[in-house]
Amino acid sequence: MLSILFLSALPEAARDVTSVHGRAESVVIEGVLWLKLGVETVGATIITLGILSAGWLLLKALMRQQTADFTAIRLALARYLALALEFQLGADILSTAIAPSWEQIGKLGAIAVIRTALNYFLSREMREERGQTDSAEKPVVERAD
Repeated sequence: MLSILFLSALPEAARDVTSVHGRAESVVIEGVLWLKLGVETVGATIITLGILSAGWLLLKALMRQQTADFTAIRLALARYLALALEFQLGADILSTAIAPSWEQIGKLGAIAVIRTALNYFLSREMREERGQTDSAEKPVVERAD
């Protein structure tokens, strides 16, 4: 009885719970889509910075004719790629929160598995390369200089 009195005191638009719920859901979905876009942009920016950084290190090594140590340049690029993959995976997770169909959720899940596997193998390769280099050597960026 009290809820009927309470609802009747509200304006017409506020009484329509479905419409309020629908609008709130639309706002949340819109916010998640913008957040996903931002996270994807950060990931793409990190990849771009990594390519530019590794390209610069490669040019410096080529100009000095120090082509024997490309592993240092590969590791420098791999660090950027591993970080970018984490951001891209975060964007995929956000996508699953708003995916309206099982087909879309399945596609996003497959992409997430692929990105996770790529990141795992990339991280493993970086650890192995780091283990093979002598700890007394200069850091990766300095070796590429």
